[in-house]
Amino acid sequence: MQIVRAESDLEKIKAGAVLTIGNFDGVHIGHRAILSTAKQVAEQKQTEIVVMTFQPHPLSILNPKRAPSPLMPPVLKEHLLSELGVGILFTAKSEPELLNLSAEDFVERLIVKGIRPSAIVEGEDFNFGRKRAGSVHTLQKLVEAKSIEVVIVEPKKANLADGHTVEVSSTAIRDMVTKGKIADAAILLGRPYRLIGDIVPGRGKGKQLGFPTLNLKKPQQTIPAEGVYAGLVKIGDSEEQVCFTKEKIPAAFSIGRATTYGAGQSLLIEAHLLVENAERFRCRWMAMDFVTYIRPQRRFESPQALAAQIADDCAAARNILTTQTIENSEMR
Repeated sequence: MQIVRAESDLEKIKAGAVLTIGNFDGVHIGHRAILSTAKQVAEQKQTEIVVMTFQPHPLSILNPKRAPSPLMPPVLKEHLLSELGVGILFTAKSEPELLNLSAEDFVERLIVKGIRPSAIVEGEDFNFGRKRAGSVHTLQKLVEAKSIEVVIVEPKKANLADGHTVEVSSTAIRDMVTKGKIADAAILLGRPYRLIGDIVPGRGKGKQLGFPTLNLKKPQQTIPAEGVYAGLVKIGDSEEQVCFTKEKIPAAFSIGRATTYGAGQSLLIEAHLLVENAERFRCRWMAMDFVTYIRPQRRFESPQALAAQIADDCAAARNILTTQTIENSEMR
């Protein structure tokens, strides 16, 4: 996948591509439906898919207090979009001058004269231009005379384990993650929710208890609710490497403030690897895939009581991950 970061380089994109515009935060199943439609249109036209996105999120510039916490770092978004067949990713820098363009000026400057697509694929909730005044129907009217086709994709809905049906959105996923409903979030994402970050030194409390951990530096992402989880770990020497590596290591995760050791503790994001000789996996970067919520955090009367509970948590995580692996294997 080719990545374009400067508007001046849009002329390098061959005219006639299929374009879709959005933040694509999470690259969830709703985004995948749009990209799947774009792929079908691109195959019919024998051209490639161009995705236009923004970095950082426009609200972080226009209204920082309302800016959502990202679901993923840019490197993971790029990796997933590439896997889904995107040929060119145009990452526009979110600057006030660009974000305050009227809907008409946005279309003329970036679409008609910039990317020059033959078709645009968007969801029904697509908005653009100053104060998000332009809708997908506005877009249709503005490009109609330019012979640019606009294909509208209906909102994607998903059935949760409890029987409820929800409309898929990045906002809904953030809400689920912050409440610890990571199994529901995984349904909307089409995969487990993932944190990626540097591995940092811990305080050694886990090792003293017999459960050494890899500690993740708090990433600029939506952090799951405090609690204990079953999950899978990918590690590597770079942020890019943990996106591409195939090996996933079973683990028990803890997100919390270690109140057993006193009040006022900072938030810790830890992974205890459920394999022998876990020390060999110590590298610079770690990805944590959250599979199942096990229990909330609580204070224990002693480190020994905490150690006993961690042993139970590890057994629960191992059982969950083994069962899921068997089920996935049978499905294949």
